[in-house]
Amino acid sequence: MNWNKTTAASYAKSHAGSHSQARCAKYPRKAIQAGGITLGHTYHAKDYGPMLKSAGFSAIGTFEQPREGDVIVIQPYAGGNPSGHMAIYDGREWYSDFKQRDMWAGPGYRAAKPSYIIYRKQ
Repeated sequence: MNWNKTTAASYAKSHAGSHSQARCAKYPRKAIQAGGITLGHTYHAKDYGPMLKSAGFSAIGTFEQPREGDVIVIQPYAGGNPSGHMAIYDGREWYSDFKQRDMWAGPGYRAAKPSYIIYRKQ
């Protein structure tokens, strides 16, 4: 099955809650699956980078504008969730297990600005 980023983004948007449910690895993974790509499973969101790469996603530059279907993997920061974070972009907003204000998962990430990679399937 081919990658359908619109289907993936729509799935993410329609399944997102109004606040975090501590399932930021599961929800984007399921959205990616709805778009036609099955990733393996890993417990920590921060560990999805290699799986995205093996599924044909590539890292984009940090100054590139995100596009529909892009997936961000954010590393943990001191005092934050050790699992890191993962979200998918619908062309306007970021979604994990909730609709995010921006690409950062919350105030801790926004303040700490830990390293991250945005992946895109060509």
